[in-house]
Amino acid sequence: MALVAGFSVPAALPASAAAPATPTISLATAYVSGAVGATGDPTVTVRVAQQATDAAALTVRASASSRASVAGTGDVTVTGTGGSREIAVQARGTGYTDLTIQVTGAGGKTATTKLHYAASAAVRSPADTRYFTGSSDASAAVDAGGGYAVVADDESNTLRLYRRDVSGAPVRTWDFSSKLGVDGEIDIEASTRVGNTIYWNGSLGNNKDGKVKAERSTLFTTTVTGSGADTQLALAGSYQGLRADLIAWDKAAQNRYGFAAGAASGQVPKQIDGFNAEGLEFAPGSTTTAYVGFRAPLVPPANGGKALLVPVTNMDKLATSVGGKVHATFGTPVTLDLGGLSVRDIRRDASGQLLVLAGSWAAEDNSAPYALYSWDGVAGHAPVKRLDLPTSDAGGWEAIVDVPDAAAQDPRVQLITDNGSADLYGDGTEAKDLDHAEWKKSRTVRFALQP
Repeated sequence: MALVAGFSVPAALPASAAAPATPTISLATAYVSGAVGATGDPTVTVRVAQQATDAAALTVRASASSRASVAGTGDVTVTGTGGSREIAVQARGTGYTDLTIQVTGAGGKTATTKLHYAASAAVRSPADTRYFTGSSDASAAVDAGGGYAVVADDESNTLRLYRRDVSGAPVRTWDFSSKLGVDGEIDIEASTRVGNTIYWNGSLGNNKDGKVKAERSTLFTTTVTGSGADTQLALAGSYQGLRADLIAWDKAAQNRYGFAAGAASGQVPKQIDGFNAEGLEFAPGSTTTAYVGFRAPLVPPANGGKALLVPVTNMDKLATSVGGKVHATFGTPVTLDLGGLSVRDIRRDASGQLLVLAGSWAAEDNSAPYALYSWDGVAGHAPVKRLDLPTSDAGGWEAIVDVPDAAAQDPRVQLITDNGSADLYGDGTEAKDLDHAEWKKSRTVRFALQP
């Protein structure tokens, strides 16, 4: 104690007694989506620190929720120690809530941040369901090995690499638009892989307003290096003439399938006599002939018509063509009785058997039936229905990742939905129009195939 003009004045506090600093807190992402009753929903990493304090001494919790009926503070679990923790949220109901995440440090000092959480409705078979976030319009997929898949989107030209058994964001993305010389969406609807080459095909049809868009005629290939989480893609080649080749081929056969009329300006692609391709797969035993599977037209274009496959016999040459010198050549077309449904995807297994994802030619997401059929690839042999797919949940069945080995211990096929037109969170907003990519998502489900 010092004396100043007869008064006693406390000495300065030692440096060790200085007031603790305010802690810091940050989230790896401020937006995340979950689902009611989900298994394996995405978690969010939170990083915390406080000057001169061991991070292990900091506590992290959810301190408030703007809408507890979606998820309350008691539905938030924080795990981990030190400066990095993981936040998991268990949804109570459909909708949105802002969760306040608080860190408390030495001296009772606190800091907060907001996690903007969206929860979609419960679905059938949640244990077999995962969600690929960052996009809601999954349209084609191929296996990348090691439990990963590359997934295309029909609303953008971005290819995304996902881990197949967990929900969450892509681990890597590619967009080859500039190298392909396209400004608009390719409307990627089909893909297949042979060795280290993946073929990606646009729908070949007009847009939903009936306008002819040249970029939708793009067929391109990517070369794969690595596998699993280390997968890398490089653009290998492209071809813009498959639509024109198909129309010319059909004209030469007296317009037997009506391609020219279905593809004419003003014609929308998703009608029973339209022009729209959504499947691509190589014929059994071939690396040169690939089937283009049509969503429209049906053959004949009437209720109960058959699905159409057109074999392109030099598919391996098209995307390596220089200056358009090579044009598509075609084999004998095949029609399949899929119970009045058409091709939404087609995939070959290691033995040459084909699995066909069948759905309506119309634009409905899930108001019409979907089914899986197997086919031995022999023209004239009837496909066999393996499974009627559920349609009670949002989204339309759109892509087969791969076909399981029938001899596997648990032979299940993984399918992906296009959720672009779905109202995921009960607010009337279509998923494709959501403000935040983290809230956009496609649903992927594994199904046991019936013998």
